Amino acid sequence: MNYDEKVMNRMKRIEGQIRGVLKMMEEEKDCKEVVTQLSAAKSALDRTSALIVSKNLEQCIREEQANGESAESVINEAVNLLVRSR
Repeated sequence: MNYDEKVMNRMKRIEGQIRGVLKMMEEEKDCKEVVTQLSAAKSALDRTSALIVSKNLEQCIREEQANGESAESVINEAVNLLVRSR
């Protein structure tokens, strides 16, 4: 799958968030602040995972339709990927 620049930029922002959390931990910041930032990073990862799965699903369904096949198995696989990512 080809990952576009938007997805790559999202991952770079998440990477920056994680670095920020590490810095906060090194500076012994308050637990609530650290957990808040960890929660934000987790949420960003979840949204990015969903975006990647949806783009992949779209691409796979188009390929299945072009080959005259049913898209049901592709949809089931995408749902399973989303469930596992939780």
